Amino acid sequence: MLNILKEVIKATPNNQITYEQYMNTVLYHQEKGYYMRDEEKIGKKGDFITSSNISTTFGKLFATLFHKLITHEKMAPFICEIGGGNGRFAKAVLDELETTYHDTYQQVTYLIIETSPYHQRKQQELLPIGNKVVQYHSLEEVKRDYPVFDGIVFSNELFDAFPVRVIEKRENSIQEVNITLTPEGKLTECLAPLTDDRILHYLNAYKIELVNGQRFEVPLQMLLYLEKLSAFLGNAVIFTVDYGYTNAEWKESVRRNGSLRGYYKHQLIENPLEHPGEMDLTTHIQFDTLISLGSKLGLEFVKKWRQDEFLLAAGILTFLEENYDPNPFSETSKQNRAIRSLITDGGMSLAFHVVVQQKNRTIDWDLIFQHK
Repeated sequence: MLNILKEVIKATPNNQITYEQYMNTVLYHQEKGYYMRDEEKIGKKGDFITSSNISTTFGKLFATLFHKLITHEKMAPFICEIGGGNGRFAKAVLDELETTYHDTYQQVTYLIIETSPYHQRKQQELLPIGNKVVQYHSLEEVKRDYPVFDGIVFSNELFDAFPVRVIEKRENSIQEVNITLTPEGKLTECLAPLTDDRILHYLNAYKIELVNGQRFEVPLQMLLYLEKLSAFLGNAVIFTVDYGYTNAEWKESVRRNGSLRGYYKHQLIENPLEHPGEMDLTTHIQFDTLISLGSKLGLEFVKKWRQDEFLLAAGILTFLEENYDPNPFSETSKQNRAIRSLITDGGMSLAFHVVVQQKNRTIDWDLIFQHK
């Protein structure tokens, strides 16, 4: 990967690439990119963990919500998961529908979008591909079969993996942070004049003001994807699960260094230039942008919850088994521990939020969140 990066950098007129180019290369290079490599990424043997990999209850709970939307609100019986990973969320959803809501299960078609060939193979090991589940590499591929999509859209930690541009304010001037090579051939950062009008427009449009010394990520690719997604959707509900900050939170002094980080063998790596192609890179997404741009594009904002609050409102406690089980390794005990880890202080849900949007629909959300 380092040799690939050197070639990319040396091919530019000024021997510099943007962070967006760097992330695109180290994460998505067809052969050597992190997400393309034939290695475990999620779970104990990987570099990070997701809510759906902690417990099947996460997927079961969403299956209940999906069932209610399809049954009570007459949503089209299509579920599209973007960034499906290893397929464990999809399996939990479909297993719960088949077991508990069989009539809904028989109606449902599950579309799963995943760019990683490795994760697509993992999905094929878990899921009924070609029968109940249809795999796609991209949103563009789905559009060939569904020019206008009616149904439910779900993503978990999708936008945090999008490449970003990085800027920094120095001496009252905003500059772009680029990547170049030292005389010894090592990767290093450098500052360059900000010349991309799209970045200046973004800062002005979303009223983002930086202070001297502050670093900030500009999610131009997220903006483009939201436009594509909205154009793709007809009558739809969108669930976005991710971590991020509001504009007010970005102003806090603890965020002055930005949020671009790496995860390598479950360790947080502050320097994103370490382990190129061998570690995950991630940023906290900008929720105000997701919500306000979505609204302009027709994605009506319903609500943003912290993930633990969302799970409680949606009825996760109904999955707790009340019977005492002395075996700590039983499925009941493991499920109860997982539920508690998702909703208690200090659990991973404190860092995540759930954003719900709807397009061309007005859902009775009080009905959807009713649980016995």
